[in-house]
Amino acid sequence: MNMERTEELRVVNHPVAKVDSEALVTGKAVYTNDLAPADCLIVKIVRSPHAHALIKEIDTSRAEAVPGIECVLTYKDCPDKRFTLAGQTYPEPSPYDRLILDQRMRFVGDAAAIVAGTSEEAVKKAMKLVKIKYEVLEPVLDFRKAKDNPILVHPEENWRSLCNVGADNKRNLCAHDVCGEGDVDAVLDSCDYVIDRVYHTKANQQTMMETFRTYTYMDAYGRLNVVSSTQVPFHVRRILGNALDIPKHKVRVIKPRIGGGFGAKQTSVSEVYPALVTWKTGKPAKIIYTREESMIASSPRHEMEMHVRVGADKEGRIRAIDLHTLSNTGAFGEHGPTTVGLSGHKSIPLYGSPEAFRFTYDVVYTNVMSAGAYRGYGATQGIFAVESAVNELAQTLGMDPTVLREKNMVREGMVMPAYYGETTKSCALDRCMARAKEMIGWDEKYPCRDMGNGKVRGVGVAMAMQGSGISHVDTGSVAIKVNDDGYYSLMIGATDMGTGCDTILTQMAAECLDCDMSDILVHGVDTDVSPYDCGSYASSTTYVTGMAVVRTCETLRKKICERGAEYLGCSVEDVEFDGQKVTNLKTGESITRRDIGNKVMSFNNEPLSASEAFSSPTSPPPFMVGMAEVEIDKETGVPELIDYVAVVDCGTVVNPSLARVQVEGGIAQGIGMALYEDIVYNEKGKNYSNSFMQYKIPSRLDVGTIRVEFESSYEPTGPFGAKSIGEIVINTPSPAISNAIQNVVGVIIRELPMTAEKIYWGMQKDK
Repeated sequence: MNMERTEELRVVNHPVAKVDSEALVTGKAVYTNDLAPADCLIVKIVRSPHAHALIKEIDTSRAEAVPGIECVLTYKDCPDKRFTLAGQTYPEPSPYDRLILDQRMRFVGDAAAIVAGTSEEAVKKAMKLVKIKYEVLEPVLDFRKAKDNPILVHPEENWRSLCNVGADNKRNLCAHDVCGEGDVDAVLDSCDYVIDRVYHTKANQQTMMETFRTYTYMDAYGRLNVVSSTQVPFHVRRILGNALDIPKHKVRVIKPRIGGGFGAKQTSVSEVYPALVTWKTGKPAKIIYTREESMIASSPRHEMEMHVRVGADKEGRIRAIDLHTLSNTGAFGEHGPTTVGLSGHKSIPLYGSPEAFRFTYDVVYTNVMSAGAYRGYGATQGIFAVESAVNELAQTLGMDPTVLREKNMVREGMVMPAYYGETTKSCALDRCMARAKEMIGWDEKYPCRDMGNGKVRGVGVAMAMQGSGISHVDTGSVAIKVNDDGYYSLMIGATDMGTGCDTILTQMAAECLDCDMSDILVHGVDTDVSPYDCGSYASSTTYVTGMAVVRTCETLRKKICERGAEYLGCSVEDVEFDGQKVTNLKTGESITRRDIGNKVMSFNNEPLSASEAFSSPTSPPPFMVGMAEVEIDKETGVPELIDYVAVVDCGTVVNPSLARVQVEGGIAQGIGMALYEDIVYNEKGKNYSNSFMQYKIPSRLDVGTIRVEFESSYEPTGPFGAKSIGEIVINTPSPAISNAIQNVVGVIIRELPMTAEKIYWGMQKDK
């Protein structure tokens, strides 16, 4: 087997239906709550009404007396051992700053007590009877004032950071770093033009259909079994072992179908609470977050403020980029140290190799809901800032923003100093730009057109890059076994959360093994039997786990040839495997894959299987160009997205149908971030955005027309030339729409979301 170019592929690069499509459309797919037994204890959380407070007294006696209540647990019932809920490879960069339940409340909605009972009615009644006396403390709510604030979010002495990420809990610092190349200040001082701006992106909720949910039970061997809607089963096993202070081998995690995640379920939001109940009582327990709980006590996108300086000469050559990111991790540090890095390392490199760059950041603790992973994972925020600054530079230069990018964009073969010194082995960004301009009719529509009805239309542009897994960190592994009758079992540890990774990995296996996809049964995640995989995040599955599939299939093909040669009584050098049979090239004698499988299974032979892992020293970036056409009512400032075109370079497109819906869905989420979504807190830290009535996500009617095409490069280190696609697709809408508004009415909005009110007052200011 070899990884051929796309024109020679049978299964890969073809629009194959999802392997679970029939189950999904017929309602047969099984989710977490479908598996929970009827006699599960119902678990709910009593949550803090204060942003910052100490529990002075807590009386659970009246609650415990309610019929049907099994237990009421407080901080006194939990191990005093801190851990992190971040689903990351060990040792986690995120600090160990949590207890299951703590005496100190750090945001409105923080867990103060756990109530478990036989019915929801009993639990709800008991929750009202838990009496807590708080010492209310002054909170830190403004993340701009958090660093070195005398009020500490985490004053405890057993706070610890496993990795050197610049964290210091006595300074409210979750992470800090400085990196760069060249003398940025000197180069900027010598530039003809310098853009110096500050951009602000708010926190955003993932709003997946299935809220956080977990059920737990003890098996006959005294092990804690956890069935959960999670993106990171193997990390959850470690997290629960740490949280409960029990050996990891005492925990088993099973992932059924997931009703969406988008990064939210890379944090172990719900698992610790029923796990503690089951560990304490020995009884099965489940927790299902309400939509309100998912909005006020989850893991939204990090709020960030970015100070950008971009310097260029008169011809538009970008000479220096300086970026400082201030990130609000909230009450806890989940994903704070890792997310912030992408704001610079996935934005600055879009402009190739400037003479100098500098990227600095601070991640700070505050007394609001802790942030986590969200599709784009920090790159979304950084790209909004850097791309918006470049669009402002184009305006200052009097230059078409597409032309400015064509002069400066990274191209194949270039070294990217700001992207860890990696070289672009595959890059079609230039072709993406050219095709996007054709699709939207850029030259005819730029900058704007008066429609003659009180409305004006204009176009805007942005570029983006992401990564394909985390280099030197993310690991994927698979196992493939030949069964009787010759069918294959593909065991994976990657988590399909609706993205179709089960299908994509099966396509790759079928391509490698020269068989039909129907010959392969794919099995999801059970930490007891699945090979280790870091999970589905950081755009890792197609690239990292995909390469593990390729390696495993190569090993298995060799083993099939060896076993076939043994049965044929010849040397392995004399045989060939065509996917259906092993043939002796000298005699023409052959044995089918079915017969090999039956012989292996029936005659006590060594199992015919293979397992390989893959971890990459590089993370080849996919690239994308997005262009928006926006119409604005000059009387009201109301924006309407008319058209959005996207051209993506994700290397070889493994499954065009699945890739297309990934792009369309990500763009829709990006449009929501750009125009609608806003988490609002009051002066005491209470989250007002606690339902879909208060937190607006775009409907199909709000996103206009979305058109997607692919300009494929070929990534030599990826499976069949593939790179990732899952995250990059959310990164271009905010800066592209901002640029369109800029070109239509001259209003530059540097804080998301870009509402009609902001546009209107911007127009009034300019009059």
